[in-house]
Amino acid sequence: MNVIRNELRLSLLVGHMSVCRLSPTSEVPDWAITGGFFSVTRTTDELSVVCPEGSVPEGVRCERGWRVLKLEGPFEFSEVGVLASVAVPLAEAGVGIFAVSTFDTDYVLVKEEGLESAVAALCGRGHEVLRNVTSPKEETC
Repeated sequence: MNVIRNELRLSLLVGHMSVCRLSPTSEVPDWAITGGFFSVTRTTDELSVVCPEGSVPEGVRCERGWRVLKLEGPFEFSEVGVLASVAVPLAEAGVGIFAVSTFDTDYVLVKEEGLESAVAALCGRGHEVLRNVTSPKEETC
């Protein structure tokens, strides 16, 4: 059974993001919950924050320069292979990802320097990537 979905629509969100690591006992800082897109995840090992690059203060352990590709959902929890349909072609193209999932959809972050390779790999698999998520929408492929 093939569980890889074809022809998904993805949107490239505006701006650059950082992925930060804080102590697992840290309070969620105010700078972490700014902007239209952010994610905060706490585990026993760490507090992980994804937020706009410009919001992160100096001295915070982070990786900067991420771009966000939003998988245009919503997707049912019973749907199989949604994230894999994006992750597999990116892995085959040598593009590393950081994935964030929400109730409705998934977001795949790729480093700025791998963005063009990511878009080419996704388009090569029949996915549609929209570059400009503000009006008017500009299709990449």
